[in-house]
Amino acid sequence: MLKRLNCKLVMDQIKFVLAFALSLGFFLTAIAQEQPVDSLIRVESPFESINENEFPGAILYLRNSGKQVYVQHRGIEMYCDKAVFYKESNFIKAIGNVRMNQGDTITMNSKYAEYNGGNQLAFASGNVNMRSPESTLQTDTLWFNRARQQAYYRSGGTVRDTSSTLKSRVGTYFMKDKKYQFLDKVVVTNPEYVINSNHLNFYSDSGHAYMYGPSTITGKTSKVYCERGFYDTRADEGYFVKNSSIDYNDRNVRGDSLYFNRGRDFASGVNNIKITDTINNSVIKGDYAEVFRAKDSVFITKRAVAISVQEQDSVYIHADTLMVTGKPENRLVRGFYDARIFKKDLSGKSDSIVSRQTTGLTKMIGSPILWNGVSQMTGDSIFIQSNVQTEKLDSLRVFYNAFIVNKDTTGGFNQIKGKELTGFFKDNELSVVNIDKNVEHLVYLRNEAQELIGIDKRTSGRVVLEFEDGELVLDTYYNEAKGTTFPPDELPVNARTLRGLNWRGDEQILSYNDLFKGKPIPKQIKIQGLPLPVREDDFFSKEDLENLNENSELKKEDLENRKEDQIENIEGTGDN
Repeated sequence: MLKRLNCKLVMDQIKFVLAFALSLGFFLTAIAQEQPVDSLIRVESPFESINENEFPGAILYLRNSGKQVYVQHRGIEMYCDKAVFYKESNFIKAIGNVRMNQGDTITMNSKYAEYNGGNQLAFASGNVNMRSPESTLQTDTLWFNRARQQAYYRSGGTVRDTSSTLKSRVGTYFMKDKKYQFLDKVVVTNPEYVINSNHLNFYSDSGHAYMYGPSTITGKTSKVYCERGFYDTRADEGYFVKNSSIDYNDRNVRGDSLYFNRGRDFASGVNNIKITDTINNSVIKGDYAEVFRAKDSVFITKRAVAISVQEQDSVYIHADTLMVTGKPENRLVRGFYDARIFKKDLSGKSDSIVSRQTTGLTKMIGSPILWNGVSQMTGDSIFIQSNVQTEKLDSLRVFYNAFIVNKDTTGGFNQIKGKELTGFFKDNELSVVNIDKNVEHLVYLRNEAQELIGIDKRTSGRVVLEFEDGELVLDTYYNEAKGTTFPPDELPVNARTLRGLNWRGDEQILSYNDLFKGKPIPKQIKIQGLPLPVREDDFFSKEDLENLNENSELKKEDLENRKEDQIENIEGTGDN
């Protein structure tokens, strides 16, 4: 009987122990679920102590001469000379020669750091230096959100990569994208140039920079301005798509989209291009241009116009393609294919035009035609000389097969032809014309009442014509002049034209817009714009404020998102 009671008692004890163990297991599992082991900050140190007076509720860890305090939490490692660990709140302060490692990608050094194991927010101060394989960041104070993999400063920072140094007052580093967002007083310094901007996004792996808002890139021989642009800081090239311009010492280039390559001394532009020559006071316009600074040359096409700006009367040259070459003191404008020229009292066409701005000499080559007032002149080639001082027409020469003609009120034509023609201008109007060799002449004669009294037809070796207000007032013939004045009704209509007459009055260029008469408007290229900057979430969250540890050196106002540290509104679309 006693043996049975003892056996029963033993069995009851075993059951109790098993039940207790099972309950304890559930309890421990519940604790583990609430507080995973790897969520707790782990500290290793040669020395540890408790000082409730100075550090209530904390464990104090100290280094020795050979080993620093070691801290580990979810893949992050920290080393320091002294650590104050608040185990209950999972919060630690690191003091002296702090080094923080995240794998083999991020290393950070500072004098002081603190870390909250709950929201994985770290703060470092005092000569902060954060390094990644692509770049190094230096600042005085830095926040590091491990959960979002973002680092942030707003008291000034310096980033160095393989080719440039970048400074700004505010900066955010997005580790997954290897992207920096720099705001306020951004300066990028390279041996070849300096970038100034208020908003620049920089990708440390590629060296690509995106500028938003007023920005400049200043080098020894050029200065770029844009309000939205891209620059490859390593290849030293970029493109710009909003209010963009490039200054090349004596030239300013503007356009809807500009490309720039510093190494090649090259720039190009697309759509609404305007190139201003600040020394020679001239302008070139078109829809596509290439500028070679080292070669002092400009190539421009698609409704291309070169304008020699003058106070009295500007000169306009248009051609399918324009090239401007030469040093500023000896600049040459050449127009190819259906070239046209317009000045208030003079206009013309030819296959090509060459104009030297410094001498005022313009050559029209290949089927040239020139209009001055009511007179039309043609020849194998025409040279026009302007006075660069007075900005007025001085003289012209027509070489071979010179032909001058104007229309009479009867519908007929006054015509004079010869081998060569030399004309002299007064106040931009033809005053005197000399025609030499094999001269032929057919002129409608009128009295003071402008009544037709005869048609004079003759030949000579040379003739001198004098004009007033565009009208012929005197003609003098030399060298065996021969001819007859016919009564109007005695000269047949088919005998009233000289061989080679080709009246083209309907083509006369009478205004700037006539330069493009008969030509289709070129279709502009659709520009591939730059995306607007993404407005990222504020660095500090409501949770960060709520989880600010009472033992932190920070105050709540230190974790507030300030308006002056955020992106300004960027207007426009990504496609410009």
